[in-house]
Amino acid sequence: MTAVHAGWVWLFSHLSTVLGFLLALVILARVLGERRAPASTFAWLLAVALVPYVGVPLYLVFGGRKLARRAAKKARLYPASDPPDAPGADLERILRSDGAPRPSSGNRVALFATGEAAFAGLLEMIESAERSIHIATFILGDDEVGHAVLERLARKAAAGVEVRLLLDALFSFRASRRDLAALERSGGKVATFMPVVHLPFRGHANLRNHRKIVVVDGVTAMVGGMNLAREYMGPEPLAGRWCDVSMRVDGPAAADLQAVFRSDWSFAAGESLRAGEQKAAASGAATIQVAGSGPDTSSDTLYDAYLTGLFQARRRIFIATPYFIPDEALARALVLAARRGVDVRVLVPARSNHRIADLAGASYLRQVQEAGARICLFHPGMMHAKVTVIDDAVGVLGSANLDMRSLFLDYEISLFFYSPSEIEHIADWFSTVQARSGGRLPRRGRLRGLGEDLGRLVAPLV
Repeated sequence: MTAVHAGWVWLFSHLSTVLGFLLALVILARVLGERRAPASTFAWLLAVALVPYVGVPLYLVFGGRKLARRAAKKARLYPASDPPDAPGADLERILRSDGAPRPSSGNRVALFATGEAAFAGLLEMIESAERSIHIATFILGDDEVGHAVLERLARKAAAGVEVRLLLDALFSFRASRRDLAALERSGGKVATFMPVVHLPFRGHANLRNHRKIVVVDGVTAMVGGMNLAREYMGPEPLAGRWCDVSMRVDGPAAADLQAVFRSDWSFAAGESLRAGEQKAAASGAATIQVAGSGPDTSSDTLYDAYLTGLFQARRRIFIATPYFIPDEALARALVLAARRGVDVRVLVPARSNHRIADLAGASYLRQVQEAGARICLFHPGMMHAKVTVIDDAVGVLGSANLDMRSLFLDYEISLFFYSPSEIEHIADWFSTVQARSGGRLPRRGRLRGLGEDLGRLVAPLV
C-alpha cells in the first residue's frame, strides 16, 4: 500500500468516525425531543449510545413515532373532541376527550369464536354487498382463504360494487399478485399503507396499520384480531389454527368504523370516499363506542382508556392478549388491582409465535402473578385474541395487543361495549378459552432469568 493510498484510507476512516459520532448525537437529541414513554426513550438512548453501529441503523429504520414526517401527513382520525364536561361514564369520557365518537345504541352483534365461523360470516357479508365493500387487513394470505376472498371481491367489483382493499405494506407481499391484479381489472382498487423502505429519519417503517376492518354498504362491519389467512380462518377446521375472535356489527357503529377506513384509505390511496350510502337502522340492543388509536390520534387513546379502567376496577379484570408487554404504569395498575382483591386474570399463549416477545413479557407476568393475579397459559397452539373485560362496566374487542407496540406505535381499532349482555358474552368467551389453559410459567433459572431481564430492558423496542 502506498503512502498516498494509506493516507486516503486514514482520512476516510477518520471522517466516517466523525460523521458517525455526529449522527449519533443528532439521533440522541431527536430521541430526547420526542414524546415517548420514559422506558422507550431510555431503551433507544442505550441502544444508540452503547452500540451505535446497531442502534443508529435501527433507529433510522424503525425509530419514528407520532412525529414521523410521513405519518404527520395523515389527517387526524378525530379532528375535534367533545367538551371535557360532556356527560357519560368515565371510560366513555376518556375516549371522547381523545376525539372518539359517542357510543351508539341499537347495534346488533354476533361473535365469531372460531376461524370457520368468521370465514363463513365474512363471505356472507361480501356476497350481501349491494353498494360498497371496504376491507383493511394486516395480512392477506396467498392461500385458499386469500384466494376465496379476492375471487369474490373481483366478482362484486365487476358487478358494480365499490370495492376497496387496504393492505399494510409490511406483509403485502404475502397476497397473491395474480388475484390482486384480477381484482383491479374488475374495477376494484388496492392500496398499501406506509411503505417499509424509506429515506432516513422518516421513521415510518415502525408505524404499521394493524387495524382489521370490514365494512359492507356502510351498515355492516366486522372487527377483531383475525387476518385474512388460513392460520386465522378458513372453510374447514385446520390443525394448529390460531385461537382468535372477531365480531360482526350491524347498526350505527358501522358508520364510525367506515369513517376510520375512509381516513386510512384517503391517506394510502389519495382517494376520498363518500361518507356512506345510507344510515344504518337500529336493530339491536348493543351499545358500542368505536375507538381508533395510533399516530393519527392526538393522544394514546387505548392506553389512556386501559389505564383508567384498570385503576377503577373493583370486581374483575379479564385480559386475553397474544403478547403481554405493558409499560410500568399498566403493570403497576394490574398489581394494585390484584392486591386490593380484584379477580385479575391474564390469558396468554404458553408459547407465542414471537420468542422475544415471550421473554420480554415474562417478568411482567411474574410480577402480576406474585401480586395475586391468575396467569392462564393457553395450549396447545397460539392464542391471538385481543379481549378485555373490566367489572360489568366494559368489554373491549379489537386488533390491539396489550403491548407497547399496539398501545404507542401501531394504528389500531377497538370496540368498547357498554351493554350488559355483550359484556357478559365476551366474558363467557374468555371463560371458555381459559378452560383450555393451564400450567405454570417456565421456571426462572439463571439463564432464563438473564433472558427475561434483558427482554424487559428491550421491551419498549419490541
